[in-house]
Amino acid sequence: MRLRLLPRDEKFFELFEVDTANVVAGAALLQEMVNNFDRAEELAHRIEEIEHEGDITTHEIFDRLNRTFVTPFDSEDIHALGSGLDDVLDFVEATADRMLLYEVGQPTQELQQLVEILVQATKEVEKTVRLMRDLSQSRRILDHCIEINRLENEGDRLSRRALAQLFRTAQPMDAIKWREIYEHVEMAIDKCEDVANILEGVVAKHA
Repeated sequence: MRLRLLPRDEKFFELFEVDTANVVAGAALLQEMVNNFDRAEELAHRIEEIEHEGDITTHEIFDRLNRTFVTPFDSEDIHALGSGLDDVLDFVEATADRMLLYEVGQPTQELQQLVEILVQATKEVEKTVRLMRDLSQSRRILDHCIEINRLENEGDRLSRRALAQLFRTAQPMDAIKWREIYEHVEMAIDKCEDVANILEGVVAKHA
């Protein structure tokens, strides 16, 4: 039986839960943006605000990590998790930014489907992070990680189909613009999988 001689800093769990709530909110706003593109500028601005809030939380995690002796799990995993969540929001914001910058017009059905997968993945990330307070729930944690991996695979398949359709039908410049937008959403989904992989590693070490 392992004894904990010093109290661990539980504040990390609160910060990660705030961070994942921002990730979920950012993805939800992106979905609202692609489904209601007449409000694109307003929603893109709200996504930017959420991303800034996420940056603040990430910096607080890193600052606390530098000042804390006993952490809930390994410091390198805490740093990787904070970076991974930050990356998801960065790609969400970049997607919204490119859609306005490139003036691509009404979002495609394929983009709407990709963003739906992203939304589902961020919700699974949020559920997983909330369970990390109690690593005795390792089976439930791993089940959510498996679902995130499944969603990432689904996103990959959809992205390949979307790109194939794009280059069959779009003008070359439009195809280049849409490809970058699709790739940003796919990268956001990939970063959700990266977060799941980090959490799987934590479970393997500590559960």
